[in-house]
Amino acid sequence: MTNYNIGYFVGSLSSNSINRTLSKALIKLAPDNLQFTEIPIKDLPLYNYDFDASYPPEGTALKQSIEAADGLLFVSPEYNRSIPGALKNAIDWGSRPWGTNSFARKPSGIVGASVGAIGTAVMQSSMRSVLSFLDAPQLNSPEAYIAFKPGLFEDDGTVTDSGTADFLAHYMREYAAFVERVLDASAEGHIGDPDPIEKAEK
Repeated sequence: MTNYNIGYFVGSLSSNSINRTLSKALIKLAPDNLQFTEIPIKDLPLYNYDFDASYPPEGTALKQSIEAADGLLFVSPEYNRSIPGALKNAIDWGSRPWGTNSFARKPSGIVGASVGAIGTAVMQSSMRSVLSFLDAPQLNSPEAYIAFKPGLFEDDGTVTDSGTADFLAHYMREYAAFVERVLDASAEGHIGDPDPIEKAEK
């Protein structure tokens, strides 16, 4: 079984974020062939086009972390029916300078927990539009909108509700299979890539 390194983003900067706890739960429930590395976003300055000529170390480190990952997982709350500002800022950094989009072809999953009944559904819809533009393939089904209730997670990410635990484990199995499918389909020689014979003759 091939192992994959998954870079994950937590969209909240709060030390008490329920989505950070959710990320721990997802890691606990994931198949053994996925290894996880958090891609931090809290120290990034606000993106500005003026930085494109000379990227600061924080932006370069972010891009390197994205590029080192086989797949990406976004675990985020919903702010004002959209993507939290800190996460959108990180996405802007990772996609620039123009022509150096670090998200391209990275198989991606989006999960979120909220105290509201819709469980981050609108944020995820916004994220799908952004990731589509960035050419990042997305796991479209199953969708994971987690309605958080006190006691649902322990601090270490243990899920106390068996139905939720089973669903999240299923989601992570599907995500692992999706990562494998996307990376195999992206191998040289598949439809859409340059013909290797024509390439050699040029």
